[in-house]
Amino acid sequence: MKNLAVFLVIIVGLGYIGGTRLACTNTETVYVKYRGPVDLSPFGCEWITRSSFVQRLCYDVSEQYVIVNLRGTYYHYCEVPASVVAAWRNAVSIGGFYNASVKGRFDCRVLRVPSYEH
Repeated sequence: MKNLAVFLVIIVGLGYIGGTRLACTNTETVYVKYRGPVDLSPFGCEWITRSSFVQRLCYDVSEQYVIVNLRGTYYHYCEVPASVVAAWRNAVSIGGFYNASVKGRFDCRVLRVPSYEH
């Protein structure tokens, strides 16, 4: 009986009921320089392994809002078109694309910053 209880705790803890994986409700919040904490649940994020400068790229298409990890620090960029993010993700040099096409543009100090408050 004790083994069954342990098994049930493990299965429920992993989010399985009746052999079906339940939706994960865990959220990740990162600290963004010049902004503060941002919940990444509305974002599509990917870890970047082919750049020593850009480590992670997160994009919320509905808000056109980018959160990017540059050498361990998260920054944000506002009103970034999806076409720019797609080109960035597909660039031969992701860091080079950032320097040429993102840095100095899409400045959240002058463009609309999403609130994410409900």
